[in-house]
Amino acid sequence: MSEFLAELIGTMVLIILGGGVVGGVLLKKSKAEGTGWVLITIGWGLGVAMGVYAVGQFTGAHINPAVTLGFAAAGEFPWGKVPLYISAQMIGAFIGAVIVFFNYLPHWRETEDKGAKLAVFSTDPAIRSPFSNLVSEMIGTFVLLMGLMFIGANNIAEGLNPLIVGLLIVAIGMSLGGTTGYAINPARDLGPRIAHALLPIPGKGGSDWGYAWIPIIGPILGGVYGAVFYNAMFLSEFSVGFWVLSVIVAIIFIGAAVTELNKKAHEKSTEKVL
Repeated sequence: MSEFLAELIGTMVLIILGGGVVGGVLLKKSKAEGTGWVLITIGWGLGVAMGVYAVGQFTGAHINPAVTLGFAAAGEFPWGKVPLYISAQMIGAFIGAVIVFFNYLPHWRETEDKGAKLAVFSTDPAIRSPFSNLVSEMIGTFVLLMGLMFIGANNIAEGLNPLIVGLLIVAIGMSLGGTTGYAINPARDLGPRIAHALLPIPGKGGSDWGYAWIPIIGPILGGVYGAVFYNAMFLSEFSVGFWVLSVIVAIIFIGAAVTELNKKAHEKSTEKVL
């Protein structure tokens, strides 16, 4: 199997199972309707595990542009292969989303909530606040890359590695995912969002392109920083990229905090006036 096809299929498997569990929970008249966030996080974790089991022997199963870019930034992956991997991941994510659409064909018409239909394909924030949403995606993907590095540094039976990676995804979702739906993967969000825009989903509404940059930029920044941070802290490899990203991350975090504090102060002053 070629590396391109492997990354495509691995990402496709991830989206079929991940998007599929969201469809089961949110779409009307599904037997899994209303089962909630815990089931969604478990479904995504198992989706990642199955994607890694499927193609790990061929490419290491990045199945995520943030992972590919992070490994490249850490010197663990050649930059020359990055475009190949990311293009395969995007196509695989799109195909996976199309398959989820076909799986739930009768349920789209039964579901009136446009937001629920979009959520089967892409993420959205619980509270829409771009700076803070960006920070959440950065933190989630930072933990993902650090976790992958931790797992790789330990002698674990090879057959258990994908399952442990899946448990890492469950942990991130349960602990950090409630803010934005934890895309932590640009292909996971953008590929299916494009599918949502193109597919003839009854009563689907818009694809929320105004938010779409956050689950792309946030995971890339967080993932790359997680990889170079690991190299700096655990291997004493303090690269220029580490220092530059440290400054950028600090600015974003401070900006998000200031923005939210100013909102709170404005709300209090408005309440006093009223």
